Amino acid sequence: MDVQPDLAGVSFAAKLAGFGDRPAIRTKDQSVSYSELARRVEDTTRTFGPGRRLIALEAENSLPSLVVYMAALSSGNPLLILPTGGGTATETLVAAYDPDVVVRASDGEAVLDVRREETRHELHPELALLLSTSGSTGSPKLVRLSGDSVQANALAIAQYLHLRPSDAAATTLPLSYCYGMSVVNSHLLVGASLALTDLSVVDPCFWELVRTEKVTSFAAVPYTFDLLDRVGFEHMDIPSLRYITQAGGRLDPDRVRSYAELGRRQGWDLFVMYGQTEATARMAYLPPDLAAEYPHAIGVAVPGGSFRLEPVPGLDAGELVYSGPNVMLGYAERPEDLALGRVITELQTGDLASCGSNGLYEIVGRRSRFVKIVGLRVDLGQVERLLADLGLTTAATGSDDAVVAAVEGNHDLALVAKTLAQDLGLPRSAVQLHSVDSVPRLANGKPDYPAVLALATQNNDGGCGTVTGPEPVAHPADVRTIFAEVLEQEDIADTDTFVSLGGDSLSYVAASVRLEFALGYIPKGWHLMPVCELAPAPHHPQSPAAATTGESAGQPGGRTSRTSRGWYRRMLVPMETGIVLRAVAIIFIVSTHIGFFHWEGTAHVLIAVAGYNFARFQLTGTRRARLRRQLRSIARIIAPSVVVIGFAFAVTDTYAWANVFLLNPLLGPEGWTDYSRFWFIEILVHILLGLAALLAIPAADRAQRRWPWAFALALIAVDLPLLFDLVDTRYPGQGPVLWLFGLGWAAAASRTLWQQAAVTAIALLTIPESFDDQYRSATILAGFLILLWLPTLSVPRGLHRLTALLASASLYIYVTHWLVYPLVDPAQKGMAVIASLAAGTLYWAAATRSMGLAEKWLRRRQIAQLKIRAGTSLHV
Repeated sequence: MDVQPDLAGVSFAAKLAGFGDRPAIRTKDQSVSYSELARRVEDTTRTFGPGRRLIALEAENSLPSLVVYMAALSSGNPLLILPTGGGTATETLVAAYDPDVVVRASDGEAVLDVRREETRHELHPELALLLSTSGSTGSPKLVRLSGDSVQANALAIAQYLHLRPSDAAATTLPLSYCYGMSVVNSHLLVGASLALTDLSVVDPCFWELVRTEKVTSFAAVPYTFDLLDRVGFEHMDIPSLRYITQAGGRLDPDRVRSYAELGRRQGWDLFVMYGQTEATARMAYLPPDLAAEYPHAIGVAVPGGSFRLEPVPGLDAGELVYSGPNVMLGYAERPEDLALGRVITELQTGDLASCGSNGLYEIVGRRSRFVKIVGLRVDLGQVERLLADLGLTTAATGSDDAVVAAVEGNHDLALVAKTLAQDLGLPRSAVQLHSVDSVPRLANGKPDYPAVLALATQNNDGGCGTVTGPEPVAHPADVRTIFAEVLEQEDIADTDTFVSLGGDSLSYVAASVRLEFALGYIPKGWHLMPVCELAPAPHHPQSPAAATTGESAGQPGGRTSRTSRGWYRRMLVPMETGIVLRAVAIIFIVSTHIGFFHWEGTAHVLIAVAGYNFARFQLTGTRRARLRRQLRSIARIIAPSVVVIGFAFAVTDTYAWANVFLLNPLLGPEGWTDYSRFWFIEILVHILLGLAALLAIPAADRAQRRWPWAFALALIAVDLPLLFDLVDTRYPGQGPVLWLFGLGWAAAASRTLWQQAAVTAIALLTIPESFDDQYRSATILAGFLILLWLPTLSVPRGLHRLTALLASASLYIYVTHWLVYPLVDPAQKGMAVIASLAAGTLYWAAATRSMGLAEKWLRRRQIAQLKIRAGTSLHV
């Protein structure tokens, strides 16, 4: 059936050119004006052909995906949005609805798979968009939206947010999620701009983008605020920020009030919103000036919409029913439903609500969130609220037999279940609580209630055991298991990151190697990504599977890769440059000290690497959390070093008390002596302690967060007078090295090409002057430039794990080799090197395990004390 393509077209998508040269899309690499965006949309529309067809798009937060999205909306071709990343959910939808065109992103471009030239479907003239219902990603059940609904909701959002052309929103949510999509629609409707990114809010690069692009808003779901707390958002200075929106689930009222008050102090607004995919995203919003006073409320209906309460037999509250132009046409459960027009005119939300005298609506429960047990109606929302009052993070569901709840963390569940049963008036046997590492969640961050209910059959423990689900098991794809074992942690939540869990440069290598094996690739910035965003990608271009088969974009079957490129992929493995430099440097350091060969300067390269890693691992979170993490990392350097140096002091006459306390640079003899052998450890600890103290000062903390790159340059500038002998110093014979640490920091903080170029210029001006030995200076310069410009280096596949092992153990090898190699025959220098590397690696394994067990023991003691206090409060 051929229908004129403009019948379902969305007005704002067809009128982009009207905003002329105003910036529409900003990415890391380019800025695209509205006129240029309109041209790209028009070009893409032509590739769809003259007839109206069903198009499926794997939507990403990328310019090619956005162009395809707008092209479909403007041309009236119905668009089926597929989940980001493909997989089973995508294949289920494609198989169920058989789209005429499937569009996927590949190597930064949108690749069209035209499956037929003319549609085989009957497509209703009003049909514009097909979205998965909330909580049913990958299910054949879809929401059918008209072009008018999309236009009306975008207009309503723009109206109550007071959007204007000068606004710029960062895309913190996926385009495939209706909430993220509504941000795109509303901003392009008014001629505002989008800072297009898929960076997480825990990534310093995201905040650099916010400041550079003068972002005025970003969208958040409840768990986003957990991440904002981790990165110290309350201390950030973002002058351009005008408002934050929140939807995607209920935000705790205390947190609503807290962020509303924070916004009031800092000059931005918090918009709490309520919506469903069935209403094209938004149905209600809470005016920002009322958020602190009425944090429980969802607010008032969006412009053009209205609410009413429909009585529910047996309940005091009524079901919230919404009417407005943004209500869906209806559901689709099979391809034949695409021919249907409007079958509903108002939306029964399924939520129970009340309306106060102030006209504000409040959600008090879910109509479908009730179970009837032994003749009693149980509100599962009330169950969650009762458990939350006990300080527990939970998700509750149930059946006609029992209430089933997942409870995060380790608690006395028997006591909690008994208390809950008494509050609900239920038999104790009708309450099942299951301990989990984190509440199971869907991709959009909402609780996965079917997964919670499944715990009742997975964990047959009577409801009060300590079975964790999903329980970490020794499976390579389990990110939680990797983090738990590498970091000696027990409770790891979806929102935790490697850095927030206390990961540092010492544990980074082991984690990255195991993640690469588990995921098939290493995502850029993985150490800052929440656990829930780290998932296996078996068809990723860098995965072992892709390397073996030689698959590459644009080359079906990988015929070319199996010849010229296949050999390269099979023989070489990309590794992060910092890891490779640590492994190579420790071999050169040990070999030089033993006299196997002579190559100086690599220890100074490691100082730059230390600064680079400090910037990556130690600068996120609140000031207090960051200080704790920094002190923990320093302790993990000091403890194993002092053990070895103390032993050396006891059994030899080579060292002094100043060495044991890592104070030789300050108290020992000036110049280079045998006492200076541990200079690297001593100076590194002094730098880290000094920076921890400096960044504990609120003003310094704010300055570093606001100007991360400039702060690193200031660190370099502080040390330059010492480097060029303008100020006398007691540094050991190696000379001042804080400036090298600062160079590494600046390398990690460089986000643009010109920043990298500026750091390169500073290195070229300073490093050659650092030592009289031109070969040593050349080594330092080369190592630093490699660190700055090359994110990865290729390593022979057979040496991949050995490189990672040496990098992990480098600090321990350095501190032990002074004691090991004198025990080997002086004529066997090669054997002495091998023995030193092996002994240091063994010490690394033993010391890391011992420190991990000690930390775990301390955490368990803290948990035990908390449980005692919690039990006391429950009895009271």
